[in-house]
Amino acid sequence: MKIGITLGDDAGMESDVCPHFGQCSHFLIVEVENGKVKDSKVVTNGAQHGGGACLAVNEILKYGVTHVIAGGMGYNAQQKFINAGVKIFSFQGSAKDAVSQLLRSKLDEGIDACHESSEHGCH
Repeated sequence: MKIGITLGDDAGMESDVCPHFGQCSHFLIVEVENGKVKDSKVVTNGAQHGGGACLAVNEILKYGVTHVIAGGMGYNAQQKFINAGVKIFSFQGSAKDAVSQLLRSKLDEGIDACHESSEHGCH
């Protein structure tokens, strides 16, 4: 399993999950093996707020993620992840807590679309 988490800074597991997928400045990429974190790294979101073009989706998919955790996400971004076979989850709090809850099957799959998604479908 490889988890991609939206961050507003580069503090890794200590960062809070960014509330808005397309506006995150960084991604935390977490590799999980046998139910435990094997490795993690923070990478810059080179497509920060690509708007309706969903550029941030393409950016995080480059890392081979199978799961994405974000605070919120537009409808079009969600559809791109679904079409790519990537599971998406909503979370508010630290990245460390998000990973812990996902690994304990405490997160429900899916995210409500951001309110702004009617204007810019890939938040």
